[in-house]
This record gives sequence, C-alpha cells and structure tokens, in this order.
Amino acid sequence: MRIIGGEAGGRPLHLPKGCRIRPTSDRVKESLFAILRDVSGCRFLDLFAGSGNVGLEALSRGARDAVFVEKAPLLAAAIKDNLQRLGYQGRAEIIAADAVSGLRRLAKRGERFEILFADPPYEEGLLEELGAGLQEADLLAEEGLVVLQHSVHETWEPSQWPPLTLADQRRYGDTLLTFLEKRKEK
Repeated sequence: MRIIGGEAGGRPLHLPKGCRIRPTSDRVKESLFAILRDVSGCRFLDLFAGSGNVGLEALSRGARDAVFVEKAPLLAAAIKDNLQRLGYQGRAEIIAADAVSGLRRLAKRGERFEILFADPPYEEGLLEELGAGLQEADLLAEEGLVVLQHSVHETWEPSQWPPLTLADQRRYGDTLLTFLEKRKEK
C-alpha cells in the first residue's frame, strides 16, 4: 500500500502485521481523486478510516487538513505512525471511536468538511446507521460532497439520506463509489 499522487506520491504506507482490513485499491483511489479533481485547501473527513489510506492521499494532494475516525486502536496507531512518517501530523487529527460517535464529537465542536469519505465494512448493514449519523451531525460544508465506498451487493438507496442527493456513482468490480451532495434550495 502506498500514496499514489501528490507530494508524497510513491511513498509506502505501513500497517501492523496481522491487520485484517480491506484497503482501498490503487485503482479505486486513483479514480476517486480523478473525479474529485482538486482537493487542495479542503477539509477532509475519513470515516471508518482503517489504514488511513484515503485521508493520507488527500493530504498528499493538498488537503488543508484531515480527520480520521477509526475505532480499532491498532489501526488508529498505524494512522498516527504514517502521519509522522509523511510529516503530516500537524495537519491531521485521529478520533479513536466508531464512526457515529466520531460524527457526534465533530458536530459538538461545530466542524465542517468539504469532503466526507466513508468506507464502512462491506455488507454489515452500516450504511443506514451512517446516514442517520450524517444527518444528525450536519458536518457537510456548503458545496461539500459525501463519498461512500461500498459493495455493489448492498441494498441501499441514496434517496434515504435527505437532504443529500445522488451526484454520481461509479462501479469498480464489486465496489461502488457513490457521490452525494446537498440538495440545492429552490
């Protein structure tokens, strides 16, 4: 696993031995950032961060800062280690909690993000819980975007998450990237 673009492009990311995660593949990550185009100056939230692979990529590509929410202590420590290795510790925060608890903490502080990326474990029914948590927390900045990475086998409709609306959806094998934006006021 490595950073694929930006100032840290090509640098490896380290994970503790025995971690059972499903990191975002280079192909999906490259497509994601090609669709997003320019993340420079953005605040980036990485939910279900796992290895932190996607948030670290955003930092490498110029995101102003990133918040990583990951409940597994071993993975949160790996994110911290990779932030130090890449020199990004001053531009990042790690919240060691489940995604919904992390959203609540950020909401209490009045945080706003231009990009919210969530990659919950596939086919565990977490999308509904995540949608409710996102609605309650209201962390999306104006013109912001929610990006979900999920399985094509999950039965879920973007219309379940008002006030968000489907902006785009791309399939990569068994993985879908779903892009949601705030519904425009008429």
